Amino acid sequence: MQSTIEVLKTRRSVKKFNDKRVSKEDLEVILDAAVNAPSGMNAQSPKILVLQRKAIIERFSEWNKSFYPKEVLKNLPEDFDPFYGASTLIIVLADKTIHTHVEDASLVIGNILNAASSMGIGSCWIHRAKEEFDSLQGKELLKVWNLSENYVGVGHVVLGYPEDDYKPTEKHIKEDYVVYLDELI
Repeated sequence: MQSTIEVLKTRRSVKKFNDKRVSKEDLEVILDAAVNAPSGMNAQSPKILVLQRKAIIERFSEWNKSFYPKEVLKNLPEDFDPFYGASTLIIVLADKTIHTHVEDASLVIGNILNAASSMGIGSCWIHRAKEEFDSLQGKELLKVWNLSENYVGVGHVVLGYPEDDYKPTEKHIKEDYVVYLDELI
């Protein structure tokens, strides 16, 4: 595994996966990092749902695509896959009755992304979980899964192994990203 700082500096979103499935052992390491993310007052408001069945991931991908703005969809290929063919889908929900639920779930997602990267597993945070689980279909899924209607969608993470020819883009850091206030006061 890479050093923590190196992972934090070099992790990039992967948007081109091969068909190899993430092993149960590797997934357990990633999920262990996820459940150890900080949470406000240790409330642990997120719920982490894991899918690895290709047919179900494809259905979730189509559902996710249905929430894309029309002006964005018209510029994408008809066969566009918002989950990029990843072999694993993680849905992160959070209990909206906990005031830090979005922050807690975001930290869980960050831990998943960074843990996966440290292991050579590609990842990407995919949005529109909020819209999905605010919908009638999302509310029905919560019932089917025996989850409280207090759970809201925060994000998806897709995991898998990058295609051999996948090259992530280099990250450019804005000059004014960090501002030292002591120099301004």
